[in-house]
Amino acid sequence: MKLVFHGHDERYTVEQSLMNLLPDERPVYAPPTAEDESFAVVSLSETGDEACATVEMTLRGKSARREERGALRGSEFDREGRRRYLIARAFYLAVRELTGVSPPWGMLTGVRPDKPATWALQSGKTPREVQNYLTEHYFLSPSRAALATQTASAAVKAARRLAPRDIDLYVSVPFCPTRCAYCSFASQSVERSFDLVEPYVRALSEEIAAGGDMARRAGLRVRTYYVGGGTPTTLSPEQLHAVLTALETHFDLADCSERTVEAGRPDTITREKLAVLRSHGVTRVSVNPQAMDDNVLRAIGRRHTVSDVADAMALVREAGFAHVNMDLIAGLPCDTAEGFRRSLTACLAFGTDNLTVHTLALKKGSRITQEKTAIPSGETVRQMLESAEELLRGAGFAPYYLYRQKYMSGSFENIGWSREGAECLYNIDIMSELCSILSFGAGGSTKTVVPGTNRITRSFHPKYPAEYIAQPEKSLREIEAFGAFYENTVN
Repeated sequence: MKLVFHGHDERYTVEQSLMNLLPDERPVYAPPTAEDESFAVVSLSETGDEACATVEMTLRGKSARREERGALRGSEFDREGRRRYLIARAFYLAVRELTGVSPPWGMLTGVRPDKPATWALQSGKTPREVQNYLTEHYFLSPSRAALATQTASAAVKAARRLAPRDIDLYVSVPFCPTRCAYCSFASQSVERSFDLVEPYVRALSEEIAAGGDMARRAGLRVRTYYVGGGTPTTLSPEQLHAVLTALETHFDLADCSERTVEAGRPDTITREKLAVLRSHGVTRVSVNPQAMDDNVLRAIGRRHTVSDVADAMALVREAGFAHVNMDLIAGLPCDTAEGFRRSLTACLAFGTDNLTVHTLALKKGSRITQEKTAIPSGETVRQMLESAEELLRGAGFAPYYLYRQKYMSGSFENIGWSREGAECLYNIDIMSELCSILSFGAGGSTKTVVPGTNRITRSFHPKYPAEYIAQPEKSLREIEAFGAFYENTVN
C-alpha cells in the first residue's frame, strides 16, 4: 500500500497498524498513481491544544475517509502519545469500514496489549470500567477486554512488591539440541556449534561477575532471575553448575524469591541436571512439549516423543520443584482443534500448576514460513484457544500475563495461565515492564524502566554466540550504562 503523510512522520504507528490489519500489504512511501488500487493519505493537523488526524484510504478500488479529533494535554511525551493514538484510531476505522473486519484486539498493535488496562486500573478505574474503556477506546472484543483486565490486575498486584531499585536478571543460553520448524530465535543447534558451548559459558560467567559488581555499587536488589534460551538444559550438569554458581557468587540473592530455569526440551532433561538445579535453589522449571501428539512433534522437527515428555515430567516431580510450567502452541502443522484439546488435557494430568498457551507466530526466518508449510486456519486456532480457556478455567487456572507477536495466526495472543500463587513473577515483570531487566548472554535485551512511568530504554547484546564471545567490551559497556542509569535517574 502506498502511503503519503502530511503534517507528521509517524511511520512506526502506521506501519504497525498496516501489519496488524492488512498483513498482506507492505508500506511503500510514494505518491499514488491513477493505476494504484491501494493507498492511504494520513494527515495530522493541530489548532491550539486540539489535534485532528485524517485518513483517506483506497483499498482495492473502494474508498473511505475517517477523521478523529482529540485534546492534547500534559507533557510533550503525553501529547505525542495522543497524536499517535488519533492517527492509529483513524487508520483502524478506515480499514474496518472497507473490510468489515474487527480483529479481536481491535486497534492495539503492540507486544503488550494489556498495558492500557494496567494504567487504567492504577488510575482508580474498576475492572468493569476498564473493560468498557478497552472496547470503546481501542475496539477490543468483549472477551479480549476481559482477558486484558485480568492480566492487568495481576500486574498491578505484582507491582506492589517492587521498590525503585529492584531488578530482575535474565540469562540467555542460546543453544538447542535441534532447531524447531517454527523458530526464528538466535538459538543454535548444538550439533553445529558444540565447540562454542564451553567458551560461551566462560564468557557468560565473566559477564555475570561484572554485572554483580555493578549491582552492588548501585545498591540494586534482585527479585527474580530467569535462565532461558534456547534450551538451558542443553548444557551439561557441570556447565549449568558454573552458570548458576556465577549468579550466586556475584549477586546477593537473599531477596530473590523466584529462580526459574527453562528445562524446555524434554530430550535434554536428566536426573543429574535437575539435581544441579535443585542444589542451587531453583524454584521453577519449564518443560515445553509444544504438543502431545507424535505426528505434530515430527512435523515441527522435535526429536522427543510424547513418551519422552512423560518420562521427563516424572523426573521433574521426583526432583520436587515448587512450580512447573508447560508450554503448548496453538496452530502447529498437522494439529487439529481436537488434537490440541487432547494435548492440553494430557498436560493438566501431569499436575503442572503453570501452563503457557502460545499462538503460532509466522516468523520470516522460520522453516514453516520459508517452506510454506500448511498450518491450521485462523478459525481452527480460535477453537483451540477457546477450548484452552474452557479447560484451564475449569481446572482452577486464571490468566496472569499475555503478549502478542507479529504475524500471529488469527491475530490472537500468547497467554500464561496458573493456579493461584503459582504465577511466574518474572513473566509479569517483563511483559508489564514493571522493573528493569539486566540481561546476560547472546541475544539478550537489557531494559531500563523509570519507576512509575512508561519511559523505557533497551540495549541489545550481540545476537549470536560467536559474536558475543568475541565482543566482551560491548557487554561491559551495557553493564556500566545500566549502573549509570540508576545513578542519574533513580533516587
